[in-house]
Amino acid sequence: MKSQVKVPIPVRYLVKLGVELVLFGCALFLYTISEDWVDTMGKLGPGLHILLRFAMFLFGLSLLVRILAMIYRQRKHLPYRKKDNVTLGLSNISILIVTVYAVISSFELIGLSPKDIFTSLSIVAAAFAILSKDFITDIISGIVISFSKEISIDDFVKVGDLRGKIIDINITKTALLNEDDDIIFLPNSTVFRGDIINYTKKQIKKTNIDFEVPTGSFSSVDDLEASLIKSLSEYHHLIEPNSYLLRVVSIKKDFIQFKFQYNLIQFTREMERQIKRKCIRSVVKIIYQGKPK
Repeated sequence: MKSQVKVPIPVRYLVKLGVELVLFGCALFLYTISEDWVDTMGKLGPGLHILLRFAMFLFGLSLLVRILAMIYRQRKHLPYRKKDNVTLGLSNISILIVTVYAVISSFELIGLSPKDIFTSLSIVAAAFAILSKDFITDIISGIVISFSKEISIDDFVKVGDLRGKIIDINITKTALLNEDDDIIFLPNSTVFRGDIINYTKKQIKKTNIDFEVPTGSFSSVDDLEASLIKSLSEYHHLIEPNSYLLRVVSIKKDFIQFKFQYNLIQFTREMERQIKRKCIRSVVKIIYQGKPK
């Protein structure tokens, strides 16, 4: 078995890693020696000491996340231009930790002791939870989604009535690129709680096309099904044999609702769009001709 080629580390990534290492080192050095000179700065001293500690924490955490992401990418052979759930999860967790630490540092800047900070944070957190319940839910849902195996970046999914490709999962929103190339931002809580169909991870790549046909525009359901299958003859090598199925969903007074199904051998968003476009145009042609050929 051939060993996989190691993913090259971009120069820009290494430069950022070096800059963060230098900044962390500077912040650590200044914080270490700050006790010798902050007392000489009067009221500004304690505040500067807190800011140096926050800077050290910020650069240290950023450096740690970047190193962990680099190790993970090398082990999984994940290119640096691509993201997956683990890299997104690391980023989301780091943002959450920095936000919490920033709030704690802000309280320290106004002179609250650790005990007062804990009491104040408890009160503020309770009030914030009541006022921003949906926001907190989105954050927690985003972290859970990031580390889950149900959906991943580049998966083609259906969330509720929306279909598209997952292109990003950030701290509060999930970005979905739909079939019209519109980017839809869904709250993470909606994705977490919603009914999700992951077409990419399905073993059978089934495609459904819903349409309505006037009752007098076709001779029989079998002929309509045969015409649709014939219209896709150029794509037969991409579709599983004997997977075509035309179902009658409901019968109305003036029209009949159908669902045309077939299984793709290998699912790709662009190929599904092409086949679906061809099929829909065939339906329109059948309607205007009055009956299938």
